[in-house]
Amino acid sequence: MNDYRPSPFNRAGAYAGAPGEVVRNRVLRNTYWLLALSLIPTVLGAAVGLYTGINRVMGASPGMSAIVFLLGAFGLMFAIERNKESSLGVVLLLAFTFFMGLMLSRLLGFVMGLGNGSQLIMIAFGGTAVVFGAMATMATTIKRDLSNMQKWLFTGAIVILVAALANIFLQLPALMLTISVLAIVIFSAFMLVDLQRVVNGGETNYVSATLAIYLDVYNVFSNLLMLLSVFSGGNRN
Repeated sequence: MNDYRPSPFNRAGAYAGAPGEVVRNRVLRNTYWLLALSLIPTVLGAAVGLYTGINRVMGASPGMSAIVFLLGAFGLMFAIERNKESSLGVVLLLAFTFFMGLMLSRLLGFVMGLGNGSQLIMIAFGGTAVVFGAMATMATTIKRDLSNMQKWLFTGAIVILVAALANIFLQLPALMLTISVLAIVIFSAFMLVDLQRVVNGGETNYVSATLAIYLDVYNVFSNLLMLLSVFSGGNRN
């Protein structure tokens, strides 16, 4: 249930003209700061999930967890977009990242049960940082407008979401691995598009920009961690 992408509330489509160098730089700076800040409630949410046993409850009821995840994520994202021009939008975004951390605790609990779980989490974090750095660099150097990729990437994300929901009941390991690999590719590409949109001035609201990029990072990390846990050969403690 980590393969999630919002409906295109914050997909502006083709770039509608640069708002100016000053505005663009301010949006980019605020986006990076808010993205870094959003990691704090994510970690707190994951810690709450692990130390209260919520992760085990989610593991015992995957179907109900999926419903809670979808309702909570879509509801909070809708609220964020409705309030993105005010400080309430920032508060809702941080609440959303706490919720996403809480949902991530199920996967983290499984991985930490492996003999090398802590190492796998650090590797996944480092790998995600490398992907983010690479996409950020490409976003500033690629001159071609990549916004036309959005509809294809969004279609791919929907397919992944449907497959992930179906696999809750099918429990097919091969399908799970396929979903994780495709999710890493698709959300890495989304990250590039989203970052380029901010760099080129196509996104003028840093709350919306942060929401989009956060989801890219979240999905790359969670699916990379899933793959590492499968192929690591780690034993349960």
